[in-house]
Amino acid sequence: MNGIGQPGRSRAWSLNGGRVDVWTSTEKGRHLRGRSSKNTAPELALRRELHRRGLRFRLHVPLERGCNPDLVLPRHRVAVWVDGCFWHGHETHTRTPETGPNAALWKAKIEANRARDLRALELAAAAGWVGVRIWECEIKRDVSAATDLVSSRTARS
Repeated sequence: MNGIGQPGRSRAWSLNGGRVDVWTSTEKGRHLRGRSSKNTAPELALRRELHRRGLRFRLHVPLERGCNPDLVLPRHRVAVWVDGCFWHGHETHTRTPETGPNAALWKAKIEANRARDLRALELAAAAGWVGVRIWECEIKRDVSAATDLVSSRTARS
């Protein structure tokens, strides 16, 4: 057993090309464990609104290795990612933890997520898809406006 979920235990996480650092389990970060990366509430809200407007999509279709959008609109060749503000480092209102035993690991993880996000957009474009990234806070604030953004990238606009 690697100790995941056991108080006072830690788990390994690899970053920087194979160097292994250790995550320390903390009470403050316990709520983040086990968060789903698919079918999140903002993603479901966006999907409902897209469907209501007659835009049909497929879920979690890999376009290339390393390019896995949350949904694609195949008819329009549009790939959509719904990015969680914390996990993808939305600079407007989310701060990367700067203190605590895992501060350096959080910083590295969020930077790696951002780099992977950019790479996925490049891969989608190279495969002939229009990539759209939407922050979860944009959907929560105004799902209609977020849907307008996706719709504007289709042939319908």
